[in-house]
Amino acid sequence: MRAIYGKKLIMTRLFDEKGRYIPVTVVEVSDNTVTQVKKVEKDGYEAVQFGSGSKKHLNKPQIGHLAASKTKSAKLFEVKTPTESKVGDKINLDILAEGEKVNVTAISKGKGFQGTVKRHNFNTGPRTHGSNNYRQPGSIGAQQPQRVIKGKRMGGHMGAEQVTTKNLIVYKIDKKNNRLYLRGAVPGANRSGVLIWSPKDIEKEVAEVTNEA
Repeated sequence: MRAIYGKKLIMTRLFDEKGRYIPVTVVEVSDNTVTQVKKVEKDGYEAVQFGSGSKKHLNKPQIGHLAASKTKSAKLFEVKTPTESKVGDKINLDILAEGEKVNVTAISKGKGFQGTVKRHNFNTGPRTHGSNNYRQPGSIGAQQPQRVIKGKRMGGHMGAEQVTTKNLIVYKIDKKNNRLYLRGAVPGANRSGVLIWSPKDIEKEVAEVTNEA
């Protein structure tokens, strides 16, 4: 299994041995524990569930589910992959290597209600000669079927949705401080959670599980 959950700290810069400017995002990774292992014989597919963080109050089903791993995980993730992991095993930065490419999934920053120019990159209208159509969306209707068709690009809530940024390079791994330096920008606000996963391995393993099923 090649996935781990962390917390985005800040975006900063580093300099390589040639003095080149390298933009990086610092991610803190800790408290990742395997909470459940699924097998084909029992569940119909192979997968590993792992949790991260600590939740102050758990209900009884959550307490029972997490009892074997002796955790109070606030976030749970499932990765379809053959694995020899056992419940209670710790997941750390040893699963990643410097220089490899990973995908990062997170919740993007919320931007509230936005118009079509910012939300969908619409062109603006003329600013002079009495024009009242500078940032308006323009006509949205059709002769038939005399209603607004679903999926019409209009103003609305923007951001605060799940986003995956692909092929970010692991620039540096600081195992002493449990920090990961990813080259480039990571979605989400500072102090928000991010899921880091290796697409190559997971896609291959999912395909193998699907074939077996």
